[in-house]
Amino acid sequence: MTSSKTTQTMKPATAAKKLGVYLEATPAEFREGTVSREQFNALQADPPAWLRDLRRDGPHPRPVVAAKLGISIAGLARGGVTEPLTTEQIEALKQEDPEWLAKERATQAEVRKEAVRLKELKEKRAAKDAAARD
Repeated sequence: MTSSKTTQTMKPATAAKKLGVYLEATPAEFREGTVSREQFNALQADPPAWLRDLRRDGPHPRPVVAAKLGISIAGLARGGVTEPLTTEQIEALKQEDPEWLAKERATQAEVRKEAVRLKELKEKRAAKDAAARD
């Protein structure tokens, strides 16, 4: 008994998320079908002009906007940013450096420091436990 191999596909929203682009800004033919694994790999390996343009200029989805600003997605919401932003808008926001953005960047820096501290603590405990077993 042989089984036929089915092509693995994903919804356009999933593909857009994995590609780091805003779905509504993609071409209609991308949004209206499914994306096979082969098509997805081809988009990653040799992005067409529309994908390069979206990645460079936007509009960008919230996770990309948050990363470019150095804050969390929740920080974007607290700052009142709910719409996708273009690269130009992100750069203008960085130049303006509103109080909420500075505060969110400081919060994100503290979160990162705490994550490093906890990781180091976990590693020390693991080393101590390993030494105790030897």
